[in-house]
Amino acid sequence: MHELGIVKHVIKTLGDVAKENGVKRIGSVTLEVGEVSGVVIEQLVDCWNYFREKNELVKNAELTVETLEAVTFCTACEKTYRTVDHGRICPFCKSKETYLLRGNEFSIKQIEAELIDE
Repeated sequence: MHELGIVKHVIKTLGDVAKENGVKRIGSVTLEVGEVSGVVIEQLVDCWNYFREKNELVKNAELTVETLEAVTFCTACEKTYRTVDHGRICPFCKSKETYLLRGNEFSIKQIEAELIDE
């Protein structure tokens, strides 16, 4: 379950961002996760719910996960298609000369935070 390590890294990153920007508490976090990133969303959410209660910065913070569609490009016919539906073989020309354009990303898209009073 690498989702455990991912959530720990996200919370550490949020801590670094909070420190740099004078943030006292984070209310919500939006993550972007590619369809073929290998991340199991349900496990990610479970890990988030566990670890957020152990960290005052993100305690009770909501997590939103946006799934990014995986798209593959075929170099033979120069068309794109949904990776999950067709895999590596182009549905248009049956070529294996393809590569993933997007869909394996993982990023913090948005943080909703409360600033420290000056």
